[in-house]
Amino acid sequence: MPTHDLAALWEEHCRQEFESRDVDATMATMVKAPYVNHVPTMTGGVGHDQLKRFYKYHFIGGNPPDTTLTPVSRTVGEDQVVDEMIFSFTHTSEVDRMVPGTAPTGRRVEIPLVAIVRFVDGKVAHEHIYWDQASVLVQPGLLSSEGLPVAGGETAKKVQDNTLPSNRLMRRWKESEGKPL
Repeated sequence: MPTHDLAALWEEHCRQEFESRDVDATMATMVKAPYVNHVPTMTGGVGHDQLKRFYKYHFIGGNPPDTTLTPVSRTVGEDQVVDEMIFSFTHTSEVDRMVPGTAPTGRRVEIPLVAIVRFVDGKVAHEHIYWDQASVLVQPGLLSSEGLPVAGGETAKKVQDNTLPSNRLMRRWKESEGKPL
């Protein structure tokens, strides 16, 4: 059974998506019938043609120029990679996969994101991508967090700095202060 460097394969896939922005090279890192599911918005594609269409017209070309992925943690298994990262961009173009149907607002978005990536024979077979959609929508002003237990860009900062305060959305947090532990 061949052993593949899954982390290197995943990094190459991401390099083609976000740096070279080459749809054909991205597709070449994948199995013949891959699928991608951006879970919060149910965007992506199933099968080569649908996914290539998604990449070509709604994803790779639609990434704002300042899009970055900042690694936080990675777990590599026998046939899977789980990547935790901070996904950041300025909303200067339509970002169909994350805020579909929304005109650019010019505002900055930073969101913790988790990718679960399965490999078959050294190629990406599927990606399940997760993020907190409410936290995304707050940042470009598409959702007001007032009165809701929702944070915005603070979620990304907290993932990167565990010394930042916890529980600020919990109204009753102060009630437990000083109680016996």
